[in-house]
Parts: sequence; structure tokens; C-alpha cells
Amino acid sequence: MTLALDSAAQNLLFREARTANTFTDDPVTDEQVQAIYDLIKFGPTAFNQAPLRITLVRSPAARERLAQHLAEGNQKKTTAAPLVAILSADIEFHEELPTLYPHFPAAKDVFYSERPARESAAALNAALQAAYFIIGIRAAGLAAGPMTGADFAGIQKEFLDDDHVPFVVINIGKPGQDAWFARGPRLEADQVITTV
Repeated sequence: MTLALDSAAQNLLFREARTANTFTDDPVTDEQVQAIYDLIKFGPTAFNQAPLRITLVRSPAARERLAQHLAEGNQKKTTAAPLVAILSADIEFHEELPTLYPHFPAAKDVFYSERPARESAAALNAALQAAYFIIGIRAAGLAAGPMTGADFAGIQKEFLDDDHVPFVVINIGKPGQDAWFARGPRLEADQVITTV
């Protein structure tokens, strides 16, 4: 066997995991979200940055407010999901670097004193953390329905501030009836991997 994870874990996280489009009414608890975060916070980022911010949208009224900023095809499934998370990148992440990267606390000022540098770094590293978050949701035995079809400027104005830039909305829960579209094709290793 070439992978350390057993087949069941591989299937749970990757092979059988899919983007869910419907969910049951079973709640997603704060304890589950905490456990997911406590797992995924260890995923690697540059300079151990932690720009990802997660805004949980639980109430039906808040989900309705969010849905009006989503593409039409994403609205109904979002209002029906038991939990929705808005993932955003905190542009002021550098303020935490002296704590998160203690062996080079000057990284905060050396690399990230200018906002454009922070925006670029936050976008990349929050996206990495978002991918870990999706894997963490799957590890909790739940399904994720990530969506980028949205008016993110409207979401930012409605739920966040100028320093938190939203980039994906994720419906979370146990998959419901007819939750999956057909599995899309994937590239083979020889189409992706080259050796020099």
C-alpha cells in the first residue's frame, strides 16, 4: 500500500466525497464545527499565516439575507442547508504573525507592511485553509457544498467589514436525497505530473 491512510479514510475524504446540493434537517453543532477547526488549523500556510475567517450563518433569516447575494441556482439549497459558512480572508492577518511565526516576528513588517502584499498573501493562504476546511467537513462525516457563484461585494457589505474579503460560501450538513451530481472527470497523473 502506497498511502498511509486506509481505504475507508481515503474514500471518506476523496474518492466517495462529493459536493452536496441537498441536505437533511439534521443540525450541524457548534461542537462539530469546533472539532473541524481544531483539525484543519494544522494545515500548512506561508509563514504559518492564518488569514481564514469563518462566519457561520445559522438562522433562517440570515440565510435568506445571504441567499439574495448568491447566484439563482445556489439560493434554494442555501436557505435549506442546516449550516452555511462564509469564508473570508482577513487582510490584517499580519498582526498575528509575531505570535504565529515567533522565530521571525519581523515578518509582519518586512513582508506585509503594504496592503497589496497582504491582500495577495491572504487570498492564497485563506484559499489553502478553505481547502483544508472542506476536507475537515468530510472528516467529520458531513458533506460540503462550496459555491463561488455570488456577489461577494454584497456579501461583504451585508455580513463583514472592509478587512474581511469573502471568497466562498459553503453549505454544510448530512447529504440529503439526490445530493450528488454525476462525478465529473479528472485528469490522469501523466497529464499533470512532469519530471525535470
